[in-house]
Amino acid sequence: MSRIVRIGTRGSALALAQARWTQQQLASRGQPAELVIITTSGDRFVDRPLAAIGGKGLFVKEIEEALSDGRIDCAVHSMKDVPGELAPGLVIAAVPPREDARDVALTRTGVAFATLPNGSRVGTSSLRRTALVRASHAGLTIAPLRGNVDTRLRKLDAGEIDAIVLAAAGLNRLHVTRDHVEPLDPTQFIPAIGQGALAIETRDDDVPPAIAALDDRQTRTAVEAERAFLIRVGGSCHTPLAAHAVVDGQYLRMRALIASPDGARVLRGQRHGGVNDAAAIGAALAGELLDQGGDEILRALAAS
Repeated sequence: MSRIVRIGTRGSALALAQARWTQQQLASRGQPAELVIITTSGDRFVDRPLAAIGGKGLFVKEIEEALSDGRIDCAVHSMKDVPGELAPGLVIAAVPPREDARDVALTRTGVAFATLPNGSRVGTSSLRRTALVRASHAGLTIAPLRGNVDTRLRKLDAGEIDAIVLAAAGLNRLHVTRDHVEPLDPTQFIPAIGQGALAIETRDDDVPPAIAALDDRQTRTAVEAERAFLIRVGGSCHTPLAAHAVVDGQYLRMRALIASPDGARVLRGQRHGGVNDAAAIGAALAGELLDQGGDEILRALAAS
């Protein structure tokens, strides 16, 4: 009988849904697995903006420590939470097929997001979403909002906020259905780097075959381009960034942006090429946006 693979995961409903999906996929390949819930710094400090306490990497740090220490055998992350550089000795062993990468908007009254009246409160703590909302509709008010999907929906229903912007993938994985879920155009409201994708992380010298078998080449290639953009930009948790790549056969097209947090400057670009050049495409697009003024935005944020 195969050894039992210990899957490290956060304890949120979405994280558990992702980990259980992985557990089921492994079981279907004859690999038994159990879940190990790990509380991360990002889970503990839910009353403070992520940018103020270290960014999305705080959802990963303690889990990577458990993986390095041998307390777990693999970890399941939302790819968009994974920093550009992994901890030493660790590797992303599998990137399963991507869910819907788009953002979606939900409004309390069911009106279209673009028609929200001035002064409406949009709940989000994402710097990227904040910048894009401000750039597209300067009359809206941003209401800082963290917490799991259920918490955000409850605050919307209670009237504490007038609209929220969420990842479509999170709603889909939790099987949450709502009226008036409005997908936002990913060519304009460019998704977060890695949004909709999972990262299954292992030690680089211990990759169970059943985990490696979950890898989807198309998704990995797209994410490789997006993460190459992230690494080349070197953006901090204080930088609104976005990158989204789509693979069609042997062809990859990618859009990305660097923005100021207030949405006053949104630098956009796109590139395309062969899938074998995915990382080069992502890095080149990053260089292009840095040259167009992205470097100036980053310097200003670093100095603030």
